[in-house]
Amino acid sequence: MYTDSAARFCPKDGSMLVEIQSKKSSAPPSSDSGTGARTPLPKSGLDRASSLSNQILDARYQVMKKLGEGGMSYVYLAKEISSGETVAIKVLSPRLASDKSSVERLRREAGLAMRLDHPNVCRILRLGESEDGLIYLVMPFLKGELLSDREVRGGPMDIPLSVALLKQMCAGLHHAHELQIIHRDLKPENVMLVPDDGGGIERAVVMDFGLAKERRADPAIAKLTATGIILGTPEFMSPEQIRGKTLDARSDLYALGIVAFEMLTGKLPFQGRNAQEMMIARLRSQPVPIRQYRPDVPEPVERALSKALQTNPDDRFMTAIEFGDALTGGGSGSSAASSGGFLSKLRGKLS
Repeated sequence: MYTDSAARFCPKDGSMLVEIQSKKSSAPPSSDSGTGARTPLPKSGLDRASSLSNQILDARYQVMKKLGEGGMSYVYLAKEISSGETVAIKVLSPRLASDKSSVERLRREAGLAMRLDHPNVCRILRLGESEDGLIYLVMPFLKGELLSDREVRGGPMDIPLSVALLKQMCAGLHHAHELQIIHRDLKPENVMLVPDDGGGIERAVVMDFGLAKERRADPAIAKLTATGIILGTPEFMSPEQIRGKTLDARSDLYALGIVAFEMLTGKLPFQGRNAQEMMIARLRSQPVPIRQYRPDVPEPVERALSKALQTNPDDRFMTAIEFGDALTGGGSGSSAASSGGFLSKLRGKLS
């Protein structure tokens, strides 16, 4: 897996998102090394975590280069020595490794994500701890392009391709939801588009279940999320997540609705001068009709996004599979008939 966890600025208005604010207080000021850190943490520990390139980790992995970093971790490209398999390794920042709640969150992430096994979800292969105290996660290395980068590079996406990729994301989320896991932080930065070697369409892989939690009530998780740190990314939070309410699969579907809207229009469905104003808009107003930005969007897609973005979770789809089916008409009727040309194109993408 590779995702630039440090990319936390809104591409629309340049506003700084929540996790960057956390990073400023908990991550090294230099993106290349930890040598400029102004914390009482032993320098050797910080240097070790932030500069593992060309070193051996835990006598098991040959680390090749750093892929990115965020407030909680450093991500490296590595090779497992015994098998020769290329992997991505997320190393917990030593500044946070000394914090029991941060370590608990990482262990919980691993415990949840190890249960995932689906082509449209990036799983965790292993949780490890080196002799010198580095805690790390091992994941498959996915060679592809982040959905967020694709949007910046190419603008609004082709409708049949967008729908095909969204249906894949729905399939991956449904698998997680069936295991009682919700993502909590779905956004374009957490979706990788992986080329299909067989010549078909790309494969959408939902990544980074680092904020995932079990759907069942869990006092331990409630304690972890009560530390004053907002979990999630403001532009994609559901109304109930903004309010701090109990979340279920429908919160992920709301976030996916915003992802879909942005894929198709290059814009967000709620307007505001900054992230806070957009959060308030989601609580008090309705989304901008997608055809205002993209008049050629087929009726099934328009109706599906409208349902996914309902303020009340009871008015949304109950499952990700329902959302995916609705994107292509969900059966017979005038809406399906009126979009026959679109469906024919989509079938070509899916075949």
